[in-house]
Amino acid sequence: MSAPNSRFVRACKSLPVDRTPVWFMRQAGRYMAEYRAVRKNHSLIEICKKPQLAAEVTITAAEYLKVDAAIIFADLLLPLEVMGLPFRFEAGEGPVIEAPLRSAADISRLRTDRAADLGYVAEAVRKVAAHFGESLPVIGFCGAPFTLASYMIEGGSSRNYIHTKKMMYSSPAAWDELMRKITVVVAEYAAEQVRAGADVLQIFDSWVGCLSVEDYERYVLPHVTALVHTLKQTGAPIIYFGTDSSTLLPSMQRTGADVVGLDWRIPLDEGWRRMDYKVAVQGNLDPVLLFAGWEEVKSRAADILQQAAGRPGHIFNLGHGILPETPVDNVKSLAAFVQQYEFKKS
Repeated sequence: MSAPNSRFVRACKSLPVDRTPVWFMRQAGRYMAEYRAVRKNHSLIEICKKPQLAAEVTITAAEYLKVDAAIIFADLLLPLEVMGLPFRFEAGEGPVIEAPLRSAADISRLRTDRAADLGYVAEAVRKVAAHFGESLPVIGFCGAPFTLASYMIEGGSSRNYIHTKKMMYSSPAAWDELMRKITVVVAEYAAEQVRAGADVLQIFDSWVGCLSVEDYERYVLPHVTALVHTLKQTGAPIIYFGTDSSTLLPSMQRTGADVVGLDWRIPLDEGWRRMDYKVAVQGNLDPVLLFAGWEEVKSRAADILQQAAGRPGHIFNLGHGILPETPVDNVKSLAAFVQQYEFKKS
Protein backbone atom coordinates (compact mmCIF):
# COMPACT_ATOMS: atom_id res chain seq x y z
CA MET A 1 0.00 0.00 0.00
CA SER A 2 1.26 3.43 -0.88
CA ALA A 3 -0.72 5.82 1.35
CA PRO A 4 -2.24 3.83 4.24
CA ASN A 5 -2.49 6.85 6.55
CA SER A 6 -4.17 9.14 4.03
CA ARG A 7 -7.36 11.04 4.77
CA PHE A 8 -9.24 8.87 2.27
CA VAL A 9 -8.12 5.55 3.76
CA ARG A 10 -8.88 6.80 7.28
CA ALA A 11 -12.39 7.80 6.19
CA CYS A 12 -12.89 4.33 4.67
CA LYS A 13 -12.14 2.93 8.13
CA SER A 14 -14.59 5.40 9.77
CA LEU A 15 -11.71 7.12 11.56
CA PRO A 16 -11.81 10.88 12.21
CA VAL A 17 -10.37 13.14 9.50
CA ASP A 18 -9.80 16.89 9.30
CA ARG A 19 -12.10 17.25 6.26
CA THR A 20 -14.23 15.15 3.94
CA PRO A 21 -12.21 13.34 1.26
CA VAL A 22 -13.53 13.42 -2.31
CA TRP A 23 -12.98 11.46 -5.51
CA PHE A 24 -15.26 10.66 -8.46
CA MET A 25 -16.27 7.48 -10.21
CA ARG A 26 -15.13 7.65 -13.84
CA GLN A 27 -12.97 10.68 -13.05
CA ALA A 28 -10.78 9.74 -16.03
CA GLY A 29 -13.16 9.72 -18.99
CA ARG A 30 -14.59 11.25 -22.12
CA TYR A 31 -15.63 14.52 -20.47
CA MET A 32 -11.91 15.37 -20.20
CA ALA A 33 -10.01 16.69 -23.25
CA GLU A 34 -6.78 14.93 -22.18
CA TYR A 35 -8.54 11.55 -22.19
CA ARG A 36 -10.23 12.21 -25.55
CA ALA A 37 -6.78 12.96 -27.00
CA VAL A 38 -5.50 9.55 -25.87
CA ARG A 39 -8.63 7.85 -27.23
CA LYS A 40 -7.99 9.29 -30.69
CA ASN A 41 -5.09 6.86 -31.03
CA HIS A 42 -6.11 3.98 -28.74
CA SER A 43 -9.23 1.95 -28.03
CA LEU A 44 -10.49 1.63 -24.46
CA ILE A 45 -9.18 -1.93 -24.26
CA GLU A 46 -5.75 -0.89 -25.60
CA ILE A 47 -5.45 1.72 -22.85
CA CYS A 48 -6.40 -0.90 -20.24
CA LYS A 49 -3.83 -3.38 -21.55
CA LYS A 50 -0.94 -0.92 -21.80
CA PRO A 51 0.06 -0.17 -18.18
CA GLN A 52 1.95 2.98 -19.10
CA LEU A 53 -1.12 4.43 -20.83
CA ALA A 54 -3.57 3.31 -18.13
CA ALA A 55 -1.32 4.84 -15.46
CA GLU A 56 -0.95 8.07 -17.42
CA VAL A 57 -4.73 8.48 -17.82
CA THR A 58 -5.26 7.71 -14.11
CA ILE A 59 -2.60 10.19 -12.96
CA THR A 60 -3.61 13.00 -15.34
CA ALA A 61 -7.23 13.00 -14.12
CA ALA A 62 -6.34 12.80 -10.40
CA GLU A 63 -3.80 15.62 -10.66
CA TYR A 64 -6.02 17.88 -12.75
CA LEU A 65 -9.02 17.51 -10.42
CA LYS A 66 -6.86 17.55 -7.25
CA VAL A 67 -9.01 14.80 -5.71
CA ASP A 68 -8.11 12.74 -2.64
CA ALA A 69 -7.69 9.38 -4.41
CA ALA A 70 -6.80 8.05 -7.87
CA ILE A 71 -8.88 5.13 -9.19
CA ILE A 72 -7.01 2.92 -11.62
CA PHE A 73 -8.17 3.13 -15.23
CA ALA A 74 -9.53 -0.30 -16.19
CA ASP A 75 -12.77 -1.85 -17.42
CA LEU A 76 -15.22 -3.88 -15.38
CA LEU A 77 -15.41 -6.65 -17.97
CA LEU A 78 -11.70 -7.50 -18.32
CA PRO A 79 -12.07 -10.74 -16.28
CA LEU A 80 -14.55 -12.12 -18.84
CA GLU A 81 -11.79 -12.53 -21.39
CA VAL A 82 -9.61 -14.72 -19.16
CA MET A 83 -12.64 -16.82 -18.25
CA GLY A 84 -13.09 -17.66 -21.94
CA LEU A 85 -15.80 -15.18 -22.83
CA PRO A 86 -14.57 -12.66 -25.43
CA PHE A 87 -16.32 -9.29 -25.74
CA ARG A 88 -16.04 -6.15 -27.82
CA PHE A 89 -17.29 -2.57 -27.59
CA GLU A 90 -19.81 -1.37 -30.18
CA ALA A 91 -20.11 2.38 -30.69
CA GLY A 92 -23.33 3.60 -29.12
CA GLU A 93 -24.35 0.34 -27.48
CA GLY A 94 -21.49 -0.53 -25.14
CA PRO A 95 -20.06 -3.99 -24.55
CA VAL A 96 -21.17 -6.98 -26.59
CA ILE A 97 -20.40 -10.53 -25.42
CA GLU A 98 -19.97 -12.74 -28.47
CA ALA A 99 -21.50 -15.93 -27.01
CA PRO A 100 -23.61 -15.24 -23.91
CA LEU A 101 -24.02 -17.95 -21.27
CA ARG A 102 -27.38 -19.64 -21.48
CA SER A 103 -26.88 -23.13 -19.98
CA ALA A 104 -25.12 -25.08 -17.24
CA ALA A 105 -22.83 -26.51 -19.95
CA ASP A 106 -21.77 -22.99 -20.94
CA ILE A 107 -20.92 -22.21 -17.33
CA SER A 108 -18.99 -25.44 -16.80
CA ARG A 109 -16.63 -24.44 -19.63
CA LEU A 110 -15.62 -21.15 -17.97
CA ARG A 111 -12.03 -21.07 -16.73
CA THR A 112 -10.84 -19.83 -13.36
CA ASP A 113 -7.09 -20.48 -13.73
CA ARG A 114 -6.04 -17.47 -15.81
CA ALA A 115 -6.55 -14.46 -13.50
CA ALA A 116 -2.79 -13.85 -13.66
CA ASP A 117 -3.26 -12.89 -17.34
CA LEU A 118 -4.88 -9.67 -16.04
CA GLY A 119 -1.54 -8.66 -14.50
CA TYR A 120 -1.40 -5.60 -16.77
CA VAL A 121 -3.92 -3.89 -14.44
CA ALA A 122 -1.74 -4.56 -11.37
CA GLU A 123 1.23 -3.23 -13.34
CA ALA A 124 -0.68 0.01 -14.01
CA VAL A 125 -1.50 0.22 -10.28
CA ARG A 126 2.20 -0.25 -9.50
CA LYS A 127 3.12 2.67 -11.78
CA VAL A 128 0.46 4.97 -10.29
CA ALA A 129 1.41 4.04 -6.71
CA ALA A 130 5.09 4.70 -7.51
CA HIS A 131 4.21 8.07 -9.03
CA PHE A 132 2.17 9.30 -6.07
CA GLY A 133 4.04 7.58 -3.24
CA GLU A 134 2.46 8.62 0.05
CA SER A 135 0.90 11.78 -1.39
CA LEU A 136 -2.22 10.15 -2.88
CA PRO A 137 -3.89 6.76 -2.27
CA VAL A 138 -4.77 4.47 -5.19
CA ILE A 139 -8.09 2.67 -5.58
CA GLY A 140 -8.15 -0.71 -7.29
CA PHE A 141 -11.46 -2.23 -8.35
CA CYS A 142 -13.37 -5.18 -9.73
CA GLY A 143 -16.89 -5.95 -10.87
CA ALA A 144 -19.19 -7.72 -8.43
CA PRO A 145 -20.27 -11.29 -9.21
CA PHE A 146 -23.91 -10.39 -9.98
CA THR A 147 -23.09 -7.54 -12.33
CA LEU A 148 -20.47 -9.55 -14.23
CA ALA A 149 -22.84 -12.54 -14.38
CA SER A 150 -25.62 -10.38 -15.82
CA TYR A 151 -23.34 -9.13 -18.60
CA MET A 152 -22.20 -12.69 -19.32
CA ILE A 153 -25.76 -14.02 -19.51
CA GLU A 154 -27.51 -11.10 -21.23
CA GLY A 155 -24.69 -10.56 -23.75
CA GLY A 156 -24.44 -6.86 -22.86
CA SER A 157 -26.47 -4.24 -21.05
CA SER A 158 -30.10 -5.02 -20.27
CA ARG A 159 -33.25 -3.31 -19.10
CA ASN A 160 -35.13 -6.25 -17.57
CA TYR A 161 -32.44 -8.91 -16.96
CA ILE A 162 -34.79 -11.62 -18.18
CA HIS A 163 -32.12 -14.20 -19.08
CA THR A 164 -30.20 -13.51 -15.85
CA LYS A 165 -33.21 -13.91 -13.57
CA LYS A 166 -34.49 -16.88 -15.55
CA MET A 167 -31.22 -18.71 -14.87
CA MET A 168 -31.24 -17.63 -11.24
CA TYR A 169 -34.77 -18.94 -10.68
CA SER A 170 -34.76 -22.04 -12.87
CA SER A 171 -31.13 -23.26 -12.59
CA PRO A 172 -29.97 -22.24 -9.08
CA ALA A 173 -27.13 -24.79 -9.06
CA ALA A 174 -25.73 -23.46 -12.36
CA TRP A 175 -26.21 -19.90 -11.08
CA ASP A 176 -24.24 -20.67 -7.91
CA GLU A 177 -21.45 -22.26 -9.93
CA LEU A 178 -21.23 -19.17 -12.15
CA MET A 179 -21.13 -16.83 -9.13
CA ARG A 180 -18.45 -18.99 -7.45
CA LYS A 181 -16.30 -18.99 -10.58
CA ILE A 182 -16.54 -15.23 -11.00
CA THR A 183 -15.71 -14.76 -7.30
CA VAL A 184 -12.56 -16.88 -7.59
CA VAL A 185 -11.28 -14.90 -10.59
CA VAL A 186 -12.10 -11.38 -9.36
CA ALA A 187 -10.77 -12.12 -5.85
CA GLU A 188 -7.38 -13.07 -7.27
CA TYR A 189 -7.44 -10.16 -9.72
CA ALA A 190 -8.31 -7.55 -7.09
CA ALA A 191 -5.91 -8.94 -4.45
CA GLU A 192 -3.10 -8.62 -6.98
CA GLN A 193 -3.94 -4.92 -7.33
CA VAL A 194 -3.44 -4.49 -3.57
CA ARG A 195 -0.10 -6.31 -3.75
CA ALA A 196 0.86 -3.83 -6.49
CA GLY A 197 0.09 -0.84 -4.25
CA ALA A 198 -3.68 -0.22 -4.21
CA ASP A 199 -4.76 1.17 -0.83
CA VAL A 200 -8.50 0.52 -1.17
CA LEU A 201 -10.64 -1.74 -3.38
CA GLN A 202 -14.06 -0.87 -4.78
CA ILE A 203 -16.47 -3.60 -5.84
CA PHE A 204 -18.88 -2.28 -8.49
CA ASP A 205 -22.33 -3.92 -8.44
CA SER A 206 -23.78 -1.60 -11.04
CA TRP A 207 -26.88 -3.66 -11.91
CA VAL A 208 -27.80 -5.18 -8.55
CA GLY A 209 -30.63 -2.68 -8.05
CA CYS A 210 -32.81 -4.75 -10.39
CA LEU A 211 -33.25 -7.35 -7.64
CA SER A 212 -35.77 -7.63 -4.83
CA VAL A 213 -34.39 -7.86 -1.29
CA GLU A 214 -35.41 -11.52 -1.15
CA ASP A 215 -33.60 -12.40 -4.40
CA TYR A 216 -30.54 -10.38 -3.42
CA GLU A 217 -30.24 -12.19 -0.11
CA ARG A 218 -30.76 -15.61 -1.62
CA TYR A 219 -28.79 -15.44 -4.87
CA VAL A 220 -26.20 -12.68 -4.39
CA LEU A 221 -25.41 -11.86 -0.77
CA PRO A 222 -23.54 -15.13 0.02
CA HIS A 223 -21.24 -14.65 -2.97
CA VAL A 224 -20.47 -10.97 -2.39
CA THR A 225 -19.88 -11.73 1.29
CA ALA A 226 -17.39 -14.46 0.30
CA LEU A 227 -15.63 -12.00 -2.05
CA VAL A 228 -15.47 -9.25 0.59
CA HIS A 229 -14.19 -11.70 3.19
CA THR A 230 -11.41 -12.88 0.86
CA LEU A 231 -10.41 -9.35 -0.15
CA LYS A 232 -10.37 -8.06 3.43
CA GLN A 233 -7.49 -10.45 4.04
CA THR A 234 -5.37 -8.13 1.89
CA GLY A 235 -5.71 -5.46 4.60
CA ALA A 236 -7.25 -2.95 2.17
CA PRO A 237 -10.62 -1.39 3.09
CA ILE A 238 -13.43 -2.48 0.77
CA ILE A 239 -16.03 -0.17 -0.80
CA TYR A 240 -19.16 -1.91 -2.12
CA PHE A 241 -21.22 0.14 -4.55
CA GLY A 242 -24.49 -0.49 -6.37
CA THR A 243 -26.98 1.71 -8.18
CA ASP A 244 -30.72 1.85 -7.56
CA SER A 245 -29.94 -0.06 -4.38
CA SER A 246 -31.78 1.96 -1.69
CA THR A 247 -33.95 -1.03 -0.76
CA LEU A 248 -30.89 -3.28 -0.50
CA LEU A 249 -28.71 -1.13 1.79
CA PRO A 250 -29.21 -3.09 5.05
CA SER A 251 -28.46 -6.33 3.16
CA MET A 252 -25.41 -4.81 1.43
CA GLN A 253 -24.07 -3.73 4.80
CA ARG A 254 -24.11 -7.40 5.88
CA THR A 255 -21.41 -8.23 3.30
CA GLY A 256 -18.78 -6.92 5.73
CA ALA A 257 -17.63 -4.13 3.38
CA ASP A 258 -16.04 -1.17 5.17
CA VAL A 259 -17.85 1.38 2.99
CA VAL A 260 -21.18 1.18 1.18
CA GLY A 261 -21.64 3.48 -1.82
CA LEU A 262 -24.96 5.32 -2.05
CA ASP A 263 -26.51 6.48 -5.30
CA TRP A 264 -28.51 9.73 -5.53
CA ARG A 265 -31.96 8.17 -5.15
CA ILE A 266 -31.83 8.23 -1.35
CA PRO A 267 -30.74 11.09 0.93
CA LEU A 268 -27.30 10.38 2.35
CA ASP A 269 -28.42 10.63 5.98
CA GLU A 270 -31.37 8.30 5.42
CA GLY A 271 -29.22 5.70 3.65
CA TRP A 272 -26.65 5.81 6.44
CA ARG A 273 -29.35 5.53 9.09
CA ARG A 274 -30.78 2.43 7.36
CA MET A 275 -27.42 0.77 7.96
CA ASP A 276 -27.37 1.90 11.63
CA TYR A 277 -24.20 3.93 10.92
CA LYS A 278 -22.25 0.66 11.16
CA VAL A 279 -20.26 1.33 7.96
CA ALA A 280 -18.70 4.31 6.24
CA VAL A 281 -20.66 5.70 3.29
CA GLN A 282 -19.65 7.12 -0.06
CA GLY A 283 -21.76 9.47 -2.16
CA ASN A 284 -24.01 10.74 -3.42
CA LEU A 285 -24.57 13.68 -5.80
CA ASP A 286 -26.58 12.94 -8.95
CA PRO A 287 -24.00 13.00 -11.82
CA VAL A 288 -26.47 14.95 -13.99
CA LEU A 289 -26.41 17.81 -11.47
CA LEU A 290 -22.92 18.60 -12.79
CA PHE A 291 -24.64 19.91 -15.93
CA ALA A 292 -26.42 22.56 -13.82
CA GLY A 293 -25.09 26.01 -12.99
CA TRP A 294 -22.35 26.18 -10.38
CA GLU A 295 -24.58 27.71 -7.67
CA GLU A 296 -26.97 24.76 -7.90
CA VAL A 297 -24.10 22.23 -7.82
CA LYS A 298 -22.62 23.97 -4.77
CA SER A 299 -25.95 24.10 -2.95
CA ARG A 300 -26.67 20.39 -3.51
CA ALA A 301 -23.15 19.38 -2.50
CA ALA A 302 -23.49 21.44 0.70
CA ASP A 303 -26.79 19.63 1.46
CA ILE A 304 -25.01 16.26 1.25
CA LEU A 305 -22.14 17.44 3.45
CA GLN A 306 -24.63 18.76 6.01
CA GLN A 307 -26.49 15.43 5.96
CA ALA A 308 -23.20 13.67 6.75
CA ALA A 309 -23.12 15.96 9.80
CA GLY A 310 -19.36 15.78 10.24
CA ARG A 311 -19.64 12.13 11.34
CA PRO A 312 -16.47 10.07 10.66
CA GLY A 313 -16.78 7.78 7.66
CA HIS A 314 -18.14 9.95 4.83
CA ILE A 315 -16.38 10.04 1.45
CA PHE A 316 -17.87 12.52 -1.00
CA ASN A 317 -18.57 11.14 -4.47
CA LEU A 318 -21.25 11.13 -7.13
CA GLY A 319 -24.08 8.64 -7.06
CA HIS A 320 -22.58 7.00 -10.19
CA GLY A 321 -19.88 7.81 -12.75
CA ILE A 322 -19.19 11.17 -14.41
CA LEU A 323 -21.07 11.33 -17.72
CA PRO A 324 -19.62 12.29 -21.13
CA GLU A 325 -20.03 16.01 -21.96
CA THR A 326 -19.99 16.97 -18.24
CA PRO A 327 -18.51 20.49 -17.85
CA VAL A 328 -15.02 19.74 -16.54
CA ASP A 329 -14.83 23.02 -14.60
CA ASN A 330 -17.81 21.97 -12.50
CA VAL A 331 -16.06 18.73 -11.56
CA LYS A 332 -12.86 20.52 -10.58
CA SER A 333 -14.75 23.21 -8.66
CA LEU A 334 -16.80 20.55 -6.84
CA ALA A 335 -13.66 18.79 -5.59
CA ALA A 336 -12.27 22.10 -4.30
CA PHE A 337 -15.61 23.03 -2.68
CA VAL A 338 -15.82 19.74 -0.76
CA GLN A 339 -12.22 20.06 0.39
CA GLN A 340 -12.79 23.58 1.75
CA TYR A 341 -16.20 22.90 3.29
CA GLU A 342 -16.68 23.30 7.02
CA PHE A 343 -19.64 21.51 8.59
CA LYS A 344 -22.08 23.98 10.15
CA LYS A 345 -23.70 22.84 13.38
CA SER A 346 -27.29 24.08 13.51
